[in-house]
Amino acid sequence: MDRRTFLSALGAAGASSLVYSREVFGRPLPSAPYFGVHPFIESNPEAVFILRTSVDSKLNSAAKRQTGLDFASSVLVPMTTAGTPVEANVAIKPNLTCRSRSHPAYTIERSMGIVTDVWFVEGIIEHLKSLGVQGSHCFIREVNCYADFADGGYIDMAARTGADVRSLGAPVGSLPSGSVQWADVPMGIWFSRIPYLWPVNAPGSFLINIAKFKTHLMGVTGCAKNLQGSICSGYVSHCRQYGQSMNVDSAHVRPDANSVIMDNYLRHVADGIPRWDRPGNDGGIWQETWATRCLDNNSVTKPALHIMEGIYGRDGHFMDGPSAEGLATDYMSNVVLFGKNPFNVDVIAHWMGGHEPGNFGLFHLAVERGLTSTIDPMKITVFEWTTTSTATQRLLTAFARTPLLTNFLRRDYNGQTEPQWHLVNEPHDYPTAVSGNPSPAPREFALSQNFPNPFNGSTTVQFTIPEPGPVRVDVVSIEGEVVDVLAEGILGRGSHLVRWEANHHASGVYFCRLQFAGMSRVKAMALIR
Repeated sequence: MDRRTFLSALGAAGASSLVYSREVFGRPLPSAPYFGVHPFIESNPEAVFILRTSVDSKLNSAAKRQTGLDFASSVLVPMTTAGTPVEANVAIKPNLTCRSRSHPAYTIERSMGIVTDVWFVEGIIEHLKSLGVQGSHCFIREVNCYADFADGGYIDMAARTGADVRSLGAPVGSLPSGSVQWADVPMGIWFSRIPYLWPVNAPGSFLINIAKFKTHLMGVTGCAKNLQGSICSGYVSHCRQYGQSMNVDSAHVRPDANSVIMDNYLRHVADGIPRWDRPGNDGGIWQETWATRCLDNNSVTKPALHIMEGIYGRDGHFMDGPSAEGLATDYMSNVVLFGKNPFNVDVIAHWMGGHEPGNFGLFHLAVERGLTSTIDPMKITVFEWTTTSTATQRLLTAFARTPLLTNFLRRDYNGQTEPQWHLVNEPHDYPTAVSGNPSPAPREFALSQNFPNPFNGSTTVQFTIPEPGPVRVDVVSIEGEVVDVLAEGILGRGSHLVRWEANHHASGVYFCRLQFAGMSRVKAMALIR
């Protein structure tokens, strides 16, 4: 294509997509008073993103911190016209549950996989600070076991970053003024009202949920469950068995909660939810009770991003596990999973841990309550994410699995002899188990405006193709010369994200061109040096 032909094609495509006019050249980019989740992630709210990491050892603090920093830099981005103000409060909910310090085999190193890695979290906080968020506006919140925070490194990390970490395990009425944020639960089955550790669920706050890739009695500890620890003492006791009292104000529990839970449980057993027929107080009725409270919580708590830190994963239940010594084991799984929908992230995490997600009742109940649309991991769109903010749609089977054994609803009844520690990997008939399917991948050919635009240094470009086929994405100068090729080859149907590193190019207007199956799309981009 010569220059005249290219510029004619550009006119037809609409060069007006340039966000700022050319007279901004020669002036610095405006400061970014806002930040938010990368637009590509926001535009794919049902997708799950997987970042492969390369940390050699769980003891390599520098590598874990750098992983958190690189991850956050690619996912949490500055924004100039919309987003969350950098002056806002950021609530961070890592998995900071009790580390089992009373266990006879306890050591700090042996218990590391119980909690979200502190160095990964520190990397995220340091990136937030680079965006303009004050360290003192980062609030690490967890109701459980403040005495264990030091062993996890969180006290020292707070001192380094300026983040707010404090003991908030007292009953609601004993907490300092301003420490509790109440939320009504209009669709609750158990709860009608829940108190949270401020600023979780406070108006204008930005919540980041960072779970740990590990197993326990509920299966793989997921993003949906991790939010439990952001609730005040007493109300946090979702794991109490059916019929057990909770230390909460009875006015905040639905008067018919127990009867509704039992009715639902009997219906779910009849519907064939796997393992729900396990008898006893620690069987299916217990899981039904816990899951109901968990879903009440998730119906009103909406983090900006759900993350599962899996630099290293862990099997077992707290300190106990399937090793020869009867202990849990940490494995270098080297993945970070994230997305906007906690249940979709958790479904993929269960699959990555060697399990079949359809065998976990929580997901069936989440579909029933409209909190997700599928529990079939193969129906969830999965992207491989990179720390340069690129995303390529992948088959889930392209990722390695790290089998993590659990003692979830052990089948040791009715003549069954399942080991205490097992994979929940029996085949599941998904077509008869879900009440809906996720929206199909877009059947369109489109090129989105690059983000950010204008930009200094690098920018990302999202495009969509309607079917698998050969794609070329290139960058063309105002003179019609191809200066970079961002993608070339056979790509799958759906959305993709590529990055242009423009450090070696002069300021000016450039054009991103998408070509597929004889069609093309063009967008103008402004590079300001």
